[in-house]
Amino acid sequence: MYAEKQLGRRPPTDWKHVEKFPLTATPAAPTPVVLGINWYSNFDEPNLDSKGRYWIGVGNLGPIRGGHCICAKSSGHPDLIGWWQFYDQGQEGACVGFGTARAQSLLNRTRYDAFWTYNEAKKIDEWPGEDYDGTSVRAGFEVERTLGLKRARSGLVVQGDGIAAYRWATTVKMVHGSLQSPLADSLGAIPLLNSWGTAYPHIVWLPDETLDRLLSEDGEAGLITDR
Repeated sequence: MYAEKQLGRRPPTDWKHVEKFPLTATPAAPTPVVLGINWYSNFDEPNLDSKGRYWIGVGNLGPIRGGHCICAKSSGHPDLIGWWQFYDQGQEGACVGFGTARAQSLLNRTRYDAFWTYNEAKKIDEWPGEDYDGTSVRAGFEVERTLGLKRARSGLVVQGDGIAAYRWATTVKMVHGSLQSPLADSLGAIPLLNSWGTAYPHIVWLPDETLDRLLSEDGEAGLITDR
């Protein structure tokens, strides 16, 4: 039903960022989680259940298509229908820019130029040059921490829209504790916001057991501290 879309998350070359900045306490308020994970072919075909919810990661996952960065929605932060349409990475492997910018949109209620974040991240990540697809989640966070974000409407880069810090969750329990979603807790799953526009369901649910597997496969779960 859904065509394969571009991905773009590159696994980090080391894990010093997780060791240096681990999540040590549950956030005081609901906080989006930015995931850097393996993306399986199963995830390209969400299944609609009788409650009107779309699911991925149930049953046979199929082969890995590549690495993807995607934002998990936190409680109390509505994702607008217009954002669903706006955040579409198209044919570029720019998911890191989109996943990190989407998390800040949830908190700041403003749309951001995710391609700008992606391109700036390639300038500071661990790979030489910029003539390649994809980047790392930590590079995307570093752009938001040091430079801020570029507002879509005005075209201005605003450092105050960025983040003060970021931390890394390593377990499913930590991710749920950050999202603070009673529905997610009751379903045993987390809600994901993809960067493929309206060509993909607005929200898909990923079961906890699949999330646990993804985290064990060089997966990352980053939480931001807003300015």
